[in-house]
Amino acid sequence: MERLIPSQKQLKNFIMTKIKPFTIVVTGGLGFIGSRFIKYVYDNTVHNIINIDKHTYAADPARIPEHITEDEERYTFLKLDVCSNDLCKYPEVVGADYVVNFAAESHVDNSIEDGTPFMNTNFMGVYNLLETFKNAPNLRRFVQISTDEVYGDMADLRGEQEADESYPLKPSSYYSAAKASADLLVQSCARTFGIPYLITRTCNNFGPGQDPEKFLPKIAKSIREGEAVPVYGDGNQAREWMFVDENVEIIYGLMLIIEENGIYNIGTGYRCTNNEVIGMISKAMGQEVKYKYVKDRLGHDKRYALNCDKVSKKLLLDTYYPLSLSQYIKDTYNPDIIEAHVI
Repeated sequence: MERLIPSQKQLKNFIMTKIKPFTIVVTGGLGFIGSRFIKYVYDNTVHNIINIDKHTYAADPARIPEHITEDEERYTFLKLDVCSNDLCKYPEVVGADYVVNFAAESHVDNSIEDGTPFMNTNFMGVYNLLETFKNAPNLRRFVQISTDEVYGDMADLRGEQEADESYPLKPSSYYSAAKASADLLVQSCARTFGIPYLITRTCNNFGPGQDPEKFLPKIAKSIREGEAVPVYGDGNQAREWMFVDENVEIIYGLMLIIEENGIYNIGTGYRCTNNEVIGMISKAMGQEVKYKYVKDRLGHDKRYALNCDKVSKKLLLDTYYPLSLSQYIKDTYNPDIIEAHVI
């Protein structure tokens, strides 16, 4: 789904036009958000991209369009684990101008079953990247992609508060604990070794190419197969939602414009419960979507909410009107698209 959002022209006027092409290392570039970041950078800049991905079950090479993969001058793919010591064997990697780390295990259910891969990739992988790039000669910024889940459950004795960047970290799962730990690693590396960094904490993303195990694609799959959509607990867990292409555009803008190390929340203020998502899809399809309540996830957070005043002021997003989840569902969830496996 292609969409020119109102903020794009503003961002380009300030930061998108660069005479000198940089080399950007993107880890986890075959994943949902990482692949959209690569597409955005390739289509809107002259920069060179090195995509590093281990190619796990959640990776899909088809997420990278052919016009990118066929451009051997600007795009390179390396099948590597972020935990691998082989990273330092590639001069073009170590000599990069920017590193953007999307590589992560992110399915919370899997972290409950076995947290080991989450500790390896989300924590030790970040440590290995920092060790690789802490003395890199050309590094302008190490970008760590984090999550709103590091703040924990905002409904946990906290009323209707929103988390700003100074909010205490209180992760609830091995996944979010590993991400929070990685954030601290990045900050400690900056303090000790002087690595320049940006940490972004983003809410739930939606958009093309999302992993089948995630909530929205899982609903589409259940509809296709005539099965009831499984909904955890009472379905009243509230999440903040953002269109993936808007998220990666803001990440790119921050990466280039900030002069000091910093943490930035990226969100929309658009929040809804899982029950409300089911209702939106039912309305969009003109039919009732079957669902069933199942045993709640262990440690399941009830509410996430971000305060994003900092990024709004930094990127002058006063006229930024995000694509709402309800509009995306209205545009996307119809019987023809569902049957075509587009989502």
